[in-house]
Amino acid sequence: MFGGRFSILNEPLPSKKEKNLRMNMNGIWNYEDYSISFLKLIDTLPIVINEENTLWIGGGDRMAEEYRYRQERKQAKKQLRSNKSSKSRSLLKKIFMTCMVLAVLSIGIGVVTFAAMIKSAPTLDPSKLVDPLSTKFYDENGNFLYEYGKEKRTKITYTQVPKMLEHAFIATEDAHFYEHHGIDIKGTARAIFENLTGNFGSQGGSTITQQVIKNSFLTPQKTIKRKVQEWSLAYQLEKKYTKHEILMMYLNKIYLGDGSYGVAAAAKTYYGIGANNLNKLTLSEAAMLAGLPQSPSHYDPTKPENQKAATNRRNLVLHSMYKQGYITEEQMIDAKRVPITEGLAPKSNQQGMPYEAFLDAVVKEVQGKLKNVDISTDGLSIYTTLDTKAQDYADKLMNTNTMIPYPNANFQGAFVFLDTKTGEVRAIGSGRNEYKASFLGTNFAIDIKRQPGSSFKPIFDYGPAIENLKWSTAHQIDDHETSYSNGESISNWDHQYHGMLSIRTALQWSYNIPALLTLREVGMGKAKEFAENLGISFDHNKVYESTAIGSNTVNPLEMAGAYSAFGNNGVYNQPHFVQKVVFPDGEVVSFSPKPRRVMHDYTAYMVTDMLRTVVNSGTGTAANVPGLDIAGKTGTTNFDDKTTARFGYPSSATNDSWIAGYTPQYTMAVWTGYAKNGPGNYMLGYTTKVSQLLFKSMMQEFGTDQSNFIQPNDVFRVNNELYILDGNPEDFPQAPIYNIGNSGEQQKHVPKGEGHGPGWGKFKPGKGKGKHKHG
Repeated sequence: MFGGRFSILNEPLPSKKEKNLRMNMNGIWNYEDYSISFLKLIDTLPIVINEENTLWIGGGDRMAEEYRYRQERKQAKKQLRSNKSSKSRSLLKKIFMTCMVLAVLSIGIGVVTFAAMIKSAPTLDPSKLVDPLSTKFYDENGNFLYEYGKEKRTKITYTQVPKMLEHAFIATEDAHFYEHHGIDIKGTARAIFENLTGNFGSQGGSTITQQVIKNSFLTPQKTIKRKVQEWSLAYQLEKKYTKHEILMMYLNKIYLGDGSYGVAAAAKTYYGIGANNLNKLTLSEAAMLAGLPQSPSHYDPTKPENQKAATNRRNLVLHSMYKQGYITEEQMIDAKRVPITEGLAPKSNQQGMPYEAFLDAVVKEVQGKLKNVDISTDGLSIYTTLDTKAQDYADKLMNTNTMIPYPNANFQGAFVFLDTKTGEVRAIGSGRNEYKASFLGTNFAIDIKRQPGSSFKPIFDYGPAIENLKWSTAHQIDDHETSYSNGESISNWDHQYHGMLSIRTALQWSYNIPALLTLREVGMGKAKEFAENLGISFDHNKVYESTAIGSNTVNPLEMAGAYSAFGNNGVYNQPHFVQKVVFPDGEVVSFSPKPRRVMHDYTAYMVTDMLRTVVNSGTGTAANVPGLDIAGKTGTTNFDDKTTARFGYPSSATNDSWIAGYTPQYTMAVWTGYAKNGPGNYMLGYTTKVSQLLFKSMMQEFGTDQSNFIQPNDVFRVNNELYILDGNPEDFPQAPIYNIGNSGEQQKHVPKGEGHGPGWGKFKPGKGKGKHKHG
């Protein structure tokens, strides 16, 4: 007999449809009805098709053995698969049970946590649902200043609200107001999804009911706890009050800008329409009012700079009303065509608020740190850093001509007067006449961006050089003809070159070329880092070689903060207007910044000592106050050739005039100039000194501390120049050397070893006053 693979006449094996195979009792396949001659040959032979689809014919014992082997192997594989499947099922079961246990625990913990959050929520106090909570301001000593939020209120009933105005607010703020029970499930789910894919708090999903709760009972901070409490209280509110009652809580309480609370007060403020005539509001006017809650100051249509944003916001409200079926497409189009200024009543300035410029800066600081806070409704107690006497004096300085000889009514100024050791702002000056700062308006002291000129040199050039290269104040620079790296020329203000001179002298007379050469020695990267540590920011995060002479832009607040670090032994406190904020529930948020050391004490003192020279005998003598240890630096900028030619300015006309300086007690940064270019809007001669006169007036009036800056132990003085003990030996003077201490007494050092004087034992004398020569 035989066994093996085969084919018939080179034909492939028949398909299942062409063959008829039956398995006998022994499990052996028989092949029938394919070829008579073939069947005659093998009709007694067993036929087997194995796993590889190979036909086996005959084979006897070999075939049977092969068959048994293959069957056993199949059985073994089946058993192995069964064992693996059993183990897999067991593992999956364990994982499933673990997940179930964790899920149950998580749900339990979640329920307990949510219950605790809800339990700690405030109760529904009906009195808080009636009127907004006003904000109270206090001065540096905790004395009451002013209560904000009581100016304009007019309470109305639901029957006084025209349907068009109601629909405008509902379409904008809560499209499903009449359908939900305090919480819009779809809106909340959408908000949760947005928060999970972004930052928590990016989407609120708040209904009108929730907004009533938030504004009446909770802090504005976006936390999970506050949101859970908001949901719970909103649900309770819906059970206790009708929809119309809740809607009126919202419409009577919401702040709509310009001191107006509620839609009735806002209609009167913006359009001169009284509470009993709200049906006279046009569709465009109703939509404008409904768009205000998101940002009242930003969408105030009475401010020219806001009119584009206000128009876009109103049009968005109109589109929402059309989309939700409240108005037709034709009505929407017609209303969008109406100018945003149409129908506006003459704007009257808010009366009765003292220290508007300062409190404006306070509110902007609070809003910058506490997102979505509403000072008009949140019932805050804001403790400021204001010194009322200093602010009263500052207002008199800025707004009268009795103390400062301003050249004309268009001349502007701004300054920040702060505590050197804490960074707390005591007073500000912010604009004159038409540019005088108003509450929630433009504030020159914190908002303007002007070039600081040479007043930036201690921040970007000489401070970084002493900090990173350990230069002495006698370090030599070769003031010679130089260009920027791009080939543009740079010159000193006197259009002369002065050869070898010390950095003290270069700063004293505000020469530009030594400043640029110093920056090149330090490197712009280190200079930028030094300035940023002092609170200075740069447009597009970029600096250039021209930044060495102050071509960047700053405001008085930034400059005062930076200079205060030099006066505070190298420790920086971010300048601030607020000590703390207290919420109605007792929560306290501190605004006092954490002090940061941003330079060595020797850097701060050596820069201070050079700036003393500027005020005593350099470009800043007009700011000097006898009896006070003052350090400061002036800065001026010129107009470009195009502007000079356009307005016919003299070639020596000045655009900006600065001084930034300090005593151990106070720091002050002053800018003067004009708000915009125009005929006659330039400074020349004595008008460039007005900034110094403002500085001197404030320091003379309030500078009571006559102590001196203390020279640190790692600095020594020789011939009125300062050196760092572990500085570059080649920058040291030749022996004999003299140290003039804080007492001013000249003391000769006794040579010690190879060095000269105390602490010099490890150094060898150098060969002159400096090795850095700039070619």
